[in-house]
Amino acid sequence: MLKFPEKFYWGTAASAYQTEGGIKNDWSVAGAKPRQGRGKYDAGLACDHYNRFEEDFDLAKNMNNNAHRFSIEWARIEPEEGKFDQKEIEHYRKVILALKQRGLEPFVTLYHWTLPVWFVEKGGWLNPDAPKYFERFVEKIVLEYKDLVKFWITLNEPNIYVFFSFSVGAWPPFKKNWFKSRKVFKQLVIAHNIAYQIIHKICPDAKAGISYQKGNSIIVNYEWIYKFLAHIKNSQDFIGLNYYVNSFFTSLWQKLFQKKSGVTDLNWQIYPKGIYCALKDLKQYNKPIYILENGLADKNDTKRAKFIIDHLKWIHKAISEGIDVKGYFHWSLIDNFEWDKGFTPRFGLVEIDYNNDLKRIPRKSSQVFAEICKNNAI
Repeated sequence: MLKFPEKFYWGTAASAYQTEGGIKNDWSVAGAKPRQGRGKYDAGLACDHYNRFEEDFDLAKNMNNNAHRFSIEWARIEPEEGKFDQKEIEHYRKVILALKQRGLEPFVTLYHWTLPVWFVEKGGWLNPDAPKYFERFVEKIVLEYKDLVKFWITLNEPNIYVFFSFSVGAWPPFKKNWFKSRKVFKQLVIAHNIAYQIIHKICPDAKAGISYQKGNSIIVNYEWIYKFLAHIKNSQDFIGLNYYVNSFFTSLWQKLFQKKSGVTDLNWQIYPKGIYCALKDLKQYNKPIYILENGLADKNDTKRAKFIIDHLKWIHKAISEGIDVKGYFHWSLIDNFEWDKGFTPRFGLVEIDYNNDLKRIPRKSSQVFAEICKNNAI
């Protein structure tokens, strides 16, 4: 057995818009007026996690998890500019308390890609004052939950957001413009640095960082990862690594590796060693690392258990070589809304039966993950 360090965090991850349901934000508004050829945007009821979070957290506890990552929906908290909804603030307080009551350490994401409508109408992240608007939201949230939350993720995958929303223009606000993508990139750097300062001003002992989607393409990493890290090197207590695929430029990789390791339902190459390479690369920053997302679309659950074990073997190797990995969060706890791809991709350790009252059905792979978490070993 390969043992992991003591006090290692084992958990799953999710985001508000992908699971909660009933949210009005820039994505749901875009979904109300579908754009031809641009996929799906309105999550609708999603998985109704908003009303069933305790049931879902029971499932996480049954998997012997000791942590859970989730996001707070800015559009719920501040549906109108400068007006905070106390009912929603209390809702997320219940969510956090429900986690803590089950022995699950909350890892809270403050921005997971979706935005209030009023913010977008002001120009979104292109507005020169955007970081100040985000600052107001962050300050409110941290003040409310300062005694309950230790770990804060300010931004989720800013590299992916900028790429798909501004470089490609496939996601809201559908701005395909290189110069605008550069401006948003800089705005997000500013927003993170401000948020980091606020968190530590209110909670000096808190830990704050960003989660990055990272493969091992040198050009992509330089443009989207290294530049960002250089701008926030003094404003992060940890690095969050999200790893799914070694490279999204998969045609060549698939030819080289498809027979060896296969692909997911989304045709993403499965390459477990890539997570080791990514961790080795991040060692240079001398920060603790949390694997905040790692998972696959696997509707029939034929590859997930092996996927988890194979990736954890490489993570363990990295740890044995002195890389300070402190936690692993599988994406995801339950099936959810996979952005412009809709509900077809199935990432959950727990299946959602969308045709039967959103019934939760633990997959066999969840038993494997539960055993790993229980033993703190593979």
